[in-house]
Amino acid sequence: MSLEANLQAAVEAGQLLPEARENIQSLLAASTNPLYRASVNELAKAGQWAELNDRFFQKLKFGTGGLRGRTVGKVVTKAERGKAKKDLRPDFPCVGTNAMNFYNVSRATRGLVAYILKWRAKKKLAGRPSIVFAHDTRHFSPEFAKFCAKIAVEQGVDVHLFDGPRATPEMSYALRTLRADAGVMLTASHNPAHDNGFKVNFSDGAGIVEPHASGIIAEVNAIKGEDATPLPKSKQGRLKKLGKEMDKLYLARLQPLMLQPELLQDLHAKKLKIVYTALHGAGGVLVPVILKKLGFNFFTVPKQDVFDGRFPTVESPNPENAPALAMAVDLANEKKADIVIGTDPDCDRMGVGVRDDKGKMILLTGNQTGSLMAWYRIKTMFELGILTEKNKHNAVLLKTFVTSPMQDVIARHFGINVVNTLTGFKWISAKLQKYEDALPKPIRAKYRDMDDEQTRAARLKHSRFMVLGDEESYGYMGSDFSRDKDGNAAVVMFAELAAYAASRAMTVYQLLDEVYSEIGYFLEVNKSKVFEGAEGAAKIAKLADSYAANPPKEVDGSAVVRVRDFRKDEIRDEEGEIVAKEKMLIIDLADGRSFAVRPSGTEPKIKYYMFARCLPEAGKKFSAKELRDAKTKVIGSLQYMWGWIDRDVEKRLK
Repeated sequence: MSLEANLQAAVEAGQLLPEARENIQSLLAASTNPLYRASVNELAKAGQWAELNDRFFQKLKFGTGGLRGRTVGKVVTKAERGKAKKDLRPDFPCVGTNAMNFYNVSRATRGLVAYILKWRAKKKLAGRPSIVFAHDTRHFSPEFAKFCAKIAVEQGVDVHLFDGPRATPEMSYALRTLRADAGVMLTASHNPAHDNGFKVNFSDGAGIVEPHASGIIAEVNAIKGEDATPLPKSKQGRLKKLGKEMDKLYLARLQPLMLQPELLQDLHAKKLKIVYTALHGAGGVLVPVILKKLGFNFFTVPKQDVFDGRFPTVESPNPENAPALAMAVDLANEKKADIVIGTDPDCDRMGVGVRDDKGKMILLTGNQTGSLMAWYRIKTMFELGILTEKNKHNAVLLKTFVTSPMQDVIARHFGINVVNTLTGFKWISAKLQKYEDALPKPIRAKYRDMDDEQTRAARLKHSRFMVLGDEESYGYMGSDFSRDKDGNAAVVMFAELAAYAASRAMTVYQLLDEVYSEIGYFLEVNKSKVFEGAEGAAKIAKLADSYAANPPKEVDGSAVVRVRDFRKDEIRDEEGEIVAKEKMLIIDLADGRSFAVRPSGTEPKIKYYMFARCLPEAGKKFSAKELRDAKTKVIGSLQYMWGWIDRDVEKRLK
């Protein structure tokens, strides 16, 4: 039986989705690459219809951040495996219209170039366009980056290509420094090893927002095949390598993020010991360099210093999860270290562990870490005279709607502004661009060449100065020289926080309790429902639609007092700006609890963010016993809430 006949029979038997067959035929018709037909034929002959459905049920969508998908299939064909051993990366990426492979990377690069050319023509910009390409340590990331760079050069673009793995925030910084039109990071961030992605930042250094997002998506979707005709040599762009010189410039911007370097002269702070792990990722390039430069006493995890896209020592390279930091915790126990810090493969997220009151290493949540850093940095900026009663009205804490409301309370406690954004650092960065655009024209002209002290002074006088930008999913930003969340910067800021606690003969855990006693006890619990493949995508869509059409009227015995539907309601932030539409609801209860629900934009899951709090009486602080009682009450209330939500999900899917 021919491949075409086999596919038709599978569709008639209900084994293969009609749209999967259509996408298979489209791919095979658009390319002469023998790998594609060989892999599809092998899967069809083996009756691997679920695998073919997952690979072909849709064309990998270029979303508002770029592409992300599997680059290694659940089933690896012999054609894809090539000569590679089974425990190593296949020789070729996963074949499929819904996969991260050279076919889709080619379309993404050409679509991006096409949009940039039109955008530059509209703005009447002279000269050649330019793009920065960077990559992390994931499977095929280096190959994809070189492939993209070659395509862009052949299409008339000057390309700046990093000479090895680098962090996403350094790509953003390089983009701004070089005045490039866009930057591309080949990464799937903290996703499992089988995934990869194509992340786009625009000329401001930030993730793409409108109108660029829709414009790029339209150009990418208009491209059917993977082959492009190169321009004549005389019209092609130039390839330039980026390396140590850019690292040096970027490191110089990281160093001032430590507000009080003199802390490390304190006898207690000098004894602080840190264990850092890069989890086989790009953080290993510069994090040890900046920690050493600042004078911290630290150790790294040797086995996890090795760049390896398999991430062989962890189940998932996500520093949010305790198993990912297990080796670092073991080393911390051996070295009697105080804290553990880990970053994800592209070093834009940071997870931390600290000693509790019994000396056991526990992981802080992203909300706890961000709240502590917000409290410390705002307090310290006032103590150093950076913030004053005269200029504090121009200081702002930027966070997302689903990040702890504890940070809203902290900002108001110190008398500075707080602005909530949609999930994703591109929205925080969009605010930073707005603040930059509000500066006088002579300052704007040289802004990217000014140092931190100069830009801070300008923003505090003429615009708004961000003291911290953060989101609950372990992303932090301490300045605006890069326009993406920054694991390198986060390590500097958290290490300083730990040094501050040590200088007071306290642990970070004790410092957190001190802040809770003053501000109130806040707890956030994040849960997800994972639904993979074509069937899973349908379930996620069904759930999201059901909440919009039929939000609950009560949750766990408490009445719903407010529903904010970000998909259809007009919602304004604290600065009066209309918030863009998003598939997210936030549901507030009469007892003070709340939860948000939104489909993930990068993973096959729907996310639930639950919030509860217990505040001390006005003008008072919690005693030690009162804080313990508050914790017990709040923890229990969120456990009951999740039980209710979990049961409700099952009802909504029936």
